[in-house]
Amino acid sequence: MTAGQGFEALNDVAASLVPLAESEADEAERQFHLTDKLIDAYRKTGLYAFMVPEALGGPELSWVDGMKLVEKMSHADGAAGWCLMVQGVMTASYGAFVPDDGVEPVFGNGPDVTIAGHGVPRGYARPVEGGYQISGTWSYGSGITHAEWIHTGCFVMDGDEMQMDADGHPVVVLCHHPRDSIKLTGNWDAHGLRGSGSYDYALIGDDLFVPDEFCYLFDNPPQQRGGIQYSDGLVVSTTWGHTSWALGVGRRVLDELAARSHHRADLFGEMHASPTFRQKFAEAEAKYRAARALVYESWNSLCDSYAAGETGNLEQLAMIRLAMRHLHDVISENSTFAHKAARGVAIRPSVLQRCYRDIHTGTQHILMADELVQECAKVLLGTTTDKAFWTLFGVVDG
Repeated sequence: MTAGQGFEALNDVAASLVPLAESEADEAERQFHLTDKLIDAYRKTGLYAFMVPEALGGPELSWVDGMKLVEKMSHADGAAGWCLMVQGVMTASYGAFVPDDGVEPVFGNGPDVTIAGHGVPRGYARPVEGGYQISGTWSYGSGITHAEWIHTGCFVMDGDEMQMDADGHPVVVLCHHPRDSIKLTGNWDAHGLRGSGSYDYALIGDDLFVPDEFCYLFDNPPQQRGGIQYSDGLVVSTTWGHTSWALGVGRRVLDELAARSHHRADLFGEMHASPTFRQKFAEAEAKYRAARALVYESWNSLCDSYAAGETGNLEQLAMIRLAMRHLHDVISENSTFAHKAARGVAIRPSVLQRCYRDIHTGTQHILMADELVQECAKVLLGTTTDKAFWTLFGVVDG
């Protein structure tokens, strides 16, 4: 790979990998994880390193530019785009927040590192001298089959009780450990995103020591390196990832339906000639394009602030989160329309069916919870104070 490739070069790389992602999608579904061929291409071309900070040899793309790359690959195949966005989130976060002593063991050979795991806390971390002793089991380790390092969320314990921060919330730490420290449970047989390899996993032993230099806090960790775009932490990077993915797969389901409408006919005539179909398809297009416009409006506003040397404000973060959820609602509705319109075709294996399944797996993520929409409303209604700030799962009003 070429270190520090810019957006234009990486956009060309992504375009060149679209045919490969499409051709490998069926095999990825059969084996329940991405193929070695696609992963090798992601790594050799530098695409997997696209959000790594420049200080570590990455291109440090803006969130908007990175979004375009994930959108493109998700349009090619939902699982391929999903795993790309996971790498973007995890390598950007590790690169920006881990202490200096944790950099060389992971990025010592360059920025094309694979990290996977489950950051939402499911395990427990007991502080010990020099680090944490962690235990537990975790779910949804997307891309974990090809991972070199594991990213694991744990509640920090104080004896038998969870540690609480000053605002009364559990303290959570993200711990990183080598792939050979865990075992997969082999249970990724999900409805959609089958090719993402989002297996549950457990430690090889009952517990594991993870040194401090491989850990950082879950909410608002202190930034160690990289530009100001990393300063808003996992609130921004995770919202970026899921939004980027939804843009691509949501576009693909409409493209597939439009293509099929020219070839599908039944006793009632050609699909594309039906006034009812035309009406609903036009409405679906309008809803998707409006949702996409809201996404890019919100993210361009945030990135403009970063370019001016300012962190995101409370409303900007509310809007990117609201735009993410709205987009998922729209693509869920649109894919259901496509599924029904295609009739019997939709129940047989096809890209259209895969999009439907992938979309209705992506909508189940905890970041799509109604509770987060309600937190956005608190901000937009002006009911927070000037001391309020976002955490991954809500607004804390100091």
